[in-house]
Amino acid sequence: MIYVFDTSSFRVVDHYFPDRFPSFWERFDEAVSDGIVVSVREVRNELDRQSRRPHLEEWIGRNRSIFLQPSSEEMDFVAQVFAIPHFQHLVKAENLLKGMPVADPFVIASAKCRNGCVVTEESRREHAARIPNVCEHFGIDCTNVDGFMAREGWEF
Repeated sequence: MIYVFDTSSFRVVDHYFPDRFPSFWERFDEAVSDGIVVSVREVRNELDRQSRRPHLEEWIGRNRSIFLQPSSEEMDFVAQVFAIPHFQHLVKAENLLKGMPVADPFVIASAKCRNGCVVTEESRREHAARIPNVCEHFGIDCTNVDGFMAREGWEF
């Protein structure tokens, strides 16, 4: 299974300090090396705009290759998502006005095109335009960091 990490899940991982959680980072690095954990370029762009702890910043610098550019198939799927008027709200007006990156549709498309699972800390809300809602609509698997670790059988 391929897991496509959203920005919110990297924010959770940011709390796992390497000197306190070395076994987490060993397993996470192994999952990245094995191609099990990926993300998208827009997540990296969002992370670049946010303050992070130095350990995550260094990790991102060493693992830039996991932040994938969208393929034409993924771009076609993003268009399918936005063809549904309600899901156009994935892009907030503030992001448009300020020219800020928007990763959500690209994370979803990456998981869809890889038969993977989105890893996000967003929760499903009735009638909302949120990652879990879009995933449910299109039949895409979705979990959070805790669910990712459980699925992979990680115990610490």
